[in-house]
Amino acid sequence: MKTNATYFVNDEKRPLRYGEINLINPPRRRLRGEEPKTGVEARPVFCGFCGTDLELMRMGGRNELTPKFPAGEQRLVNGHEGVVWVPGENRFAVVLIRGGDSFDPTRFTEDESYFEYGCDGADGLFADKNYFHPDMLLRLPEAYSGITKLPLSLAKKLVFSDPYACAVFQHERLCDIGEAQNFRVVMARERCSEAKARELAAEETFARVVVYGLGTTGLFIGDQIRRGHPAAKLLFVARSGADSPKVRFSKKHVPSDYLCADGLTEEETAARIKERLGGTATVFVGTSGAAAEHEIAFRYGALGCNGIYDSFSLGPRVSFDSMPFGFKNQVIFASINFTRKHMENAIEILSQSRFDELVELIDKNDFIKDPMDAYLNRIYTKSAPLKTAVVWNESYIDREN
Repeated sequence: MKTNATYFVNDEKRPLRYGEINLINPPRRRLRGEEPKTGVEARPVFCGFCGTDLELMRMGGRNELTPKFPAGEQRLVNGHEGVVWVPGENRFAVVLIRGGDSFDPTRFTEDESYFEYGCDGADGLFADKNYFHPDMLLRLPEAYSGITKLPLSLAKKLVFSDPYACAVFQHERLCDIGEAQNFRVVMARERCSEAKARELAAEETFARVVVYGLGTTGLFIGDQIRRGHPAAKLLFVARSGADSPKVRFSKKHVPSDYLCADGLTEEETAARIKERLGGTATVFVGTSGAAAEHEIAFRYGALGCNGIYDSFSLGPRVSFDSMPFGFKNQVIFASINFTRKHMENAIEILSQSRFDELVELIDKNDFIKDPMDAYLNRIYTKSAPLKTAVVWNESYIDREN
């Protein structure tokens, strides 16, 4: 099937292009033990831009994309956040991005394989049509069953399904690790049963939380922690001014404190964090992509004894001095994945949220006229909104709602 799409290639000058391509539809396996299935046709309606898209474009410019292409192809249709219309079922769907020959997409191991629509081995959403595994087209909340036009406000919310599902998983893992890390200490302190100690330890994990970085991933992890732990002290740390729109939004909709680190040294930032929290952090979540995260947490002591460092940034190297690290009994973990359960949970939460207020649109014609220029000079600039998206198929969108 031929269609128009934006797609990545290996090319030093033009790694991102728009034009006609030929789609493929190989059988794909959603999970290990299931039969492979060919995709069903869907029409992308609303698509969001992610920092991964920018990195893939840069990889194409460095001639590094070959392992990411679908088998037998020399290009990859990008886009992994959005909503599609499924003509064969007369419904909208959110695409579950990751599948493959694995038992659990959050526990990928060496003998397993995977694919990710728009990212790795499978074409994504920035196309007029595409094929998607029928069991990976997730339904909208029941309240929207039967609609034939997608409210623009809902589309903007659901564009966050992928990153919010990651946040659901991060919170789940923090609970698991915090419980296992500290229940014996709690059991000795409280002289209680193991079951009670595990319950208390899971909650105490979130006594004092730092989220370093206030992009969407940081905001969503903070939101998950606030929803699950109303009593937690939650501190966002970033370089944005305290009066910036995203800081005002976070303080209003994800009740929290905020520290502007602009102009502060790493040592000064760590000291301010401990002052704001009334002690060292029990959890330090790094989402900024900056190397300062681990220096503030470990070298300057913002993360306390028995604490957890959640490394959710792509790019920075994490290092620590093994002597104090060992005696402080700290844990570092990193995993950027989610399951169907996490995605379905994210869809329900997002549909009732105010996160649509964070999304601004780029006109499709402006985007496809010169996709690279749009990426470099509009979507991923310092002045860009927190999230940019595009209406890909106007005929399925209700702009009045």
